[in-house]
Amino acid sequence: MSQLGNSVSDTLVLAKRNLQRIPRQPDLLTGYTIQPVMFTLLFVYVFGGAIATPGYDDYVDFLIPGIVVQTIAFGGFTTALGLSDDLRKGLIDRFRSLPMSRGAVLAGRTFSDVFLNSISLVIMFGVGLLVGFSFLSSPGEVALGLFLMLLFGYAFSWVFALVGLNSSSPETANALGFIAIFPLTFASSIFVPTATMPSWLEAFANVNPFSTVSDAARALFVGAPHGDDVWGAFAWAIGITIVFAFLSISRYRRAVSN
Repeated sequence: MSQLGNSVSDTLVLAKRNLQRIPRQPDLLTGYTIQPVMFTLLFVYVFGGAIATPGYDDYVDFLIPGIVVQTIAFGGFTTALGLSDDLRKGLIDRFRSLPMSRGAVLAGRTFSDVFLNSISLVIMFGVGLLVGFSFLSSPGEVALGLFLMLLFGYAFSWVFALVGLNSSSPETANALGFIAIFPLTFASSIFVPTATMPSWLEAFANVNPFSTVSDAARALFVGAPHGDDVWGAFAWAIGITIVFAFLSISRYRRAVSN
């Protein structure tokens, strides 16, 4: 096989290895299933009646695209936890001794997140349809929206890869990722229109990538006005992927060379 073929094969093997851990550690699926469902039900039935969303017939049509963005972004948590655990246990050193592509470790880890995020999308939209959400755009726009969600989730897999590589334990990785990402999701248009925020926070929320991607998702799923949000969302997703893939690969090389 060519070098590229070997790299692809190694990546798929490690991606399969990461997915096979799930049945043995079902608690890892909590972030993809129970937690986002609880968020959805909480905001729809507890806060939904108190939140005004001009331009939308129902708050659920505003909420579901946004909460899908939040769920997809947090899907990379398993990458942070897994890499931190592999480093702590010395498994990365074992990989170094094998005749395999070094890049396959990170590529396999982030690629497996795409599969898990696909499951998350099915669950989230299934719950959304049950609570009254409906797609109002064309099939092509919906398909583009799903692709954007997976691309954005893949970008944050690299963000969490960097978190995991800089953490001394899975617990630290979990705390760092939560502290770094969670406030950004609330200081955005995921749950409420940014116009309802104080002026200083609104200015930040309007340039927050979570706002851009959430508004793009609403445009592609329910036909909301979007301006440049769709193009901006793809630009953010690609930019985050490039920057954090470079930082993660650099950090990984330093980690395995020590």
